[in-house]
Amino acid sequence: MMEILVLYYSRTGGTAEMARQVARGVGEVEGMAARLRTVPPVSTVCEAVEDEIPSSGPPYASLDDLRECAGLALGSPTRFGGMAAPLKYFLDSTGGLWLEGALVDKPAAVFVSTSTLHGGHESTLLSMMLPLMHHGMLLMGIPFTESALHETRSGGTPYGPSHWSGPKSSNLLSSDEKQLCRALGQRLARVARWPKRHEA
Repeated sequence: MMEILVLYYSRTGGTAEMARQVARGVGEVEGMAARLRTVPPVSTVCEAVEDEIPSSGPPYASLDDLRECAGLALGSPTRFGGMAAPLKYFLDSTGGLWLEGALVDKPAAVFVSTSTLHGGHESTLLSMMLPLMHHGMLLMGIPFTESALHETRSGGTPYGPSHWSGPKSSNLLSSDEKQLCRALGQRLARVARWPKRHEA
């Protein structure tokens, strides 16, 4: 069974729900499974106060999760048009994997959640792609053959799924947002299987 790593940070739950939908899409592809992982909040005393295992939800990600995965879906809330600091903090620790070339040619995609409609969906998605490009990953978005990309009235971009939670920070994804998350998971899983098919 090959695994797609669905790695995210979520503060109020919106990005976590997107991650679950992406994972659901991965699991809909034969022979593929999702590995859900998160990262801890950061502060000046992060290492001293954070438990090794979170009290609820998925485990914290390790470098081995990245090394072992067949592909990566990376999710974050928007922070002034960029990814949240905890996710950036984790990615900044992956220099050893970069030296190994451990992520080269693995498929990758990104997703984002924000409370404002024009709060930086696309700039955040694009900025999240940059470290993945440095790792040599193969980036993918959502093609316009996905009907939900034409029909959505909230989140959704060709660069990756997005969720607009609105002024009340609702974690409820619209049906189109859910469909785009699942479509991304399916696409990542299908692409991750290609090398295995070619080797057979």
